[in-house]
Amino acid sequence: MNTQHQITLAKRPEGLPGQEHFSFEKTDVPSPQKGEVLIQSIYISVDPYMRGRMEDTKSYVEPFQVGRVIDGGVVGKVVESESDKFSKGDYVIGHLGWKEYSTARESIIRKVDKNLAPLSAYLGVLGMPGLTAYFGMTDIGQPEDGETVVISGAAGAVGMIAGQIAKVHGAKVIGIAGSDDKVSLLKEDAGFDEAINYKTTSDIHTALREACPNGVDVYFDNVGGEISDAVYPLLNDFARIPQCGAISSYNKGGDDVGPRIQTYMIKARVRLQGFIVSDYADRFDEGAKQLGMWLQEGKLTYKETINEGFDKIPDAFLGLFSGENTGKQLIKVAEE
Repeated sequence: MNTQHQITLAKRPEGLPGQEHFSFEKTDVPSPQKGEVLIQSIYISVDPYMRGRMEDTKSYVEPFQVGRVIDGGVVGKVVESESDKFSKGDYVIGHLGWKEYSTARESIIRKVDKNLAPLSAYLGVLGMPGLTAYFGMTDIGQPEDGETVVISGAAGAVGMIAGQIAKVHGAKVIGIAGSDDKVSLLKEDAGFDEAINYKTTSDIHTALREACPNGVDVYFDNVGGEISDAVYPLLNDFARIPQCGAISSYNKGGDDVGPRIQTYMIKARVRLQGFIVSDYADRFDEGAKQLGMWLQEGKLTYKETINEGFDKIPDAFLGLFSGENTGKQLIKVAEE
């Protein structure tokens, strides 16, 4: 345990990133100082928003720095402790580096209980994706009994949970995904009323109109682009759009130009609100408690795509942009 591997940003991408934008390095395993712990990474999360951090542009989170370790959500095990709050053997979650071992201040991590849920769940349904779905759907979308909800990127970590939350509230839910297997998963496992494979549908607007004969009351958007262009004409009066992501444009250079949406927004008096999960940081306990209850009651199911091996982290990240994952994408880098 004297040395370890870590991954840094080798250079900034233009367009779709590739392996050449990541650098594997060997470095010494650090020792924790007073108030710190040494954590062995077990599960490392990769998420679409990380693509934006590879750009040197102003955003809601600081960009990754070239030559510095990339960071994200990690669940790990405390192997050394200089903290009064954590002991060796504790399982913790935090925003840590793409490293096999990390030191962390006690203030930036929290304990998780593997007896209540699998460790991986704390990076998915009970973590950032689940909380994003919860607050985006309940606070902005506010679905009501009998309304119609459409979700783009519906087989992803956020979309799948968002759709099930809408079902809890009595809505009809239509998901948009990128394969027949994902369509079947949404309908058979996640309880969606209908799902559409946008890759094999020649006219996505017509398919949506047929699936939503009463129009669309809530559009939970993870994708943007041409799929969203097809949804806007179907929006009912006073529809709500939680704008969670726009993955279709993340690897495009320049502006993403499409049909103008203002007329649709005005005529239907639509509320479109972009949000990030950290907006609700003071309510995370509320969200996690409710998600945990729904999970125990069998009202939520979740899927994970888990790759094994530290060297598979870049592959898993790049696969997000071609839809290789179903549900939450994780990399297992050590045994529990």
